[in-house]
Amino acid sequence: MIETSLSRRAPAVRLGWRRTLRMLPLSLLMTPLLLFLVLPLVALVLRLDVAYLAANLADLLVIQAISLSMLTTLIATTIAVLFGTPLAYLLARTKFRGRAIVDTLIDLPMVLPPSVAGIALLMAFGRRGLFGSYLSDAGVEIAFTQIAVVLAQVFVAAPYFVKAATAGFVKVERELEHAAALDGASQWNVFRFVTLPLSWPALFGGMVMTWARALGEFGATIIFAGNFPGRTQTMPLAIYLGFERDLDLALTLAVILLSISFLVLVTVKGALRQRIGAV
Repeated sequence: MIETSLSRRAPAVRLGWRRTLRMLPLSLLMTPLLLFLVLPLVALVLRLDVAYLAANLADLLVIQAISLSMLTTLIATTIAVLFGTPLAYLLARTKFRGRAIVDTLIDLPMVLPPSVAGIALLMAFGRRGLFGSYLSDAGVEIAFTQIAVVLAQVFVAAPYFVKAATAGFVKVERELEHAAALDGASQWNVFRFVTLPLSWPALFGGMVMTWARALGEFGATIIFAGNFPGRTQTMPLAIYLGFERDLDLALTLAVILLSISFLVLVTVKGALRQRIGAV
């Protein structure tokens, strides 16, 4: 019986070695890039002193930057979902003249340099901007306020949700929606009970990516909102200021951002994997 078991196991072992040998060139090719992506993150974590981390977490500048980032990114993500969902549904469900232009305009903020986005927002909503001048006459100031922080985050991050939501809506089988409509469901109920649940993984992933992009926004924010501690200074801006004045403070905020991003991505991937497995 032992010989029979070994004889059965031998082909599997040989097959495993063959697969390993076939994967060896691919492994050698992918290793440099993987190491390049991982090593700076490891160096960042190892460079931070735990004693400084505990002390800096109680620093008023750190607390204010974290609180402002959490508040503004939550508002920016909510705005992106509220106004991005109808836009994504329109792009996924209808064909209209100029659709390609609309789709390109949505992609544009994702490829624009952040500094260009900040200048564009300033020219639109600044005190002497295209619309900002009228708002200023009415006593409403947007530039260099927390409103400007939110607008900068929405401008650079909302396209991520729109693109993800559009892809999710496209994948929903239209036959299921038609069947619900034939059963007497209204258009809103079809969207609520059929389209939304089926596209939820894509929508959820888009929301998280939008929030993460808003959390890391720097260039447009510093130009359009400024870098005022306690008022417009988000975590990336505090890292920039801390790098010039206190490296340990900058390292603390950088590690916090890294940890939040890592935990969010792991949570999202796990949730989506369970969702797909349940389906």
